Amino acid sequence: PWNFPLAIPAWKIAPALAYGNTVVFKPSELVCGSAWALAEIISRAGLPDGVFNLLMGQGAETGAALVEHPNVAGVSFTGSSAVGRKIGASIFARGGKMQLEMGGKNPLIVLDDADLESAVEFAINGAFFSAGQRCTASSRLIVTKDIHDSFVDAMSKRMELLRIGDARNPNIDIGPVVSEAQLKKNFEYLRIGENDGAKRLIGGNQVEQTTPGWYLSPALFINAKSEMQICREEIFGPIAAVISVSDYDEALFVANDSEFGLSAGIVSNDRGIIDHFIDNIQSGMVQINLPTAGMDFHAPITGRKNSSFGPPEKSSHCREFFTNTKVVHANYGKRLNLKKEGS
Repeated sequence: PWNFPLAIPAWKIAPALAYGNTVVFKPSELVCGSAWALAEIISRAGLPDGVFNLLMGQGAETGAALVEHPNVAGVSFTGSSAVGRKIGASIFARGGKMQLEMGGKNPLIVLDDADLESAVEFAINGAFFSAGQRCTASSRLIVTKDIHDSFVDAMSKRMELLRIGDARNPNIDIGPVVSEAQLKKNFEYLRIGENDGAKRLIGGNQVEQTTPGWYLSPALFINAKSEMQICREEIFGPIAAVISVSDYDEALFVANDSEFGLSAGIVSNDRGIIDHFIDNIQSGMVQINLPTAGMDFHAPITGRKNSSFGPPEKSSHCREFFTNTKVVHANYGKRLNLKKEGS
């Protein structure tokens, strides 16, 4: 993947090697420099030749050849659901193992009893940090009616303060999107959202900077509906849509009304509702009074529906993918009196 080009490969490669596998690392063609740096670091460990391998190339060609190769026992993939489904079909056809972490259209529910300032900060972080290029980004902001207007007003004022520019500068909030193609895709979804009847309240404009890159001001849609394309498809950009609902029950229904089920969050102080949300939200990861994009390295990444397939990544759970179970029944020389059942 190109959005976390060091972290994600590292947390896959490390357990793969630790459990005794050989590895072929195929990075996105957009982040070859990061992949080369990681490979150089791994090379210092003194592994035997051929245990760790770096393979560069276009995904549609090089990646496809790798996935289809009969000597590749398993594939761990992170990327879009569309590509993941193609990879999964190819691996299944030849009987290989697969671990697929794919897309998300993650909801953040804000209830009437939420702390408004905290809710806004969670939404800003989850929706727009990393330029929205996180599979756990909260691109659906589901807000109950009594707090809706205050939330939207506070969001727009907070968004006006976001600083856009070179992501290497610690004073910058929002960096560039990854490529010109991604920028064009973001603009296309902005057009689709407006054509479908949502109102773009703020943002969505290209920003010129002295540092080369494709910069887009974070965009917020209001008057969005769950059936709209911008509320159903993963955009992977700094674009979020606010969906107004009457109460928690409707919020939960809208949150679950998605083909994805990666991460979901809720902002509320009602422990009863929070417990109900934990039990009934259809997602692999749940965030309570936190941004949807948060995670810990000791905890697994896992999703439901079209967000994930196969064993989880990270933590001890990854053992299931990187190892095989073998059952052995042994007798070393002792004579056994094996009787037929019932005799």
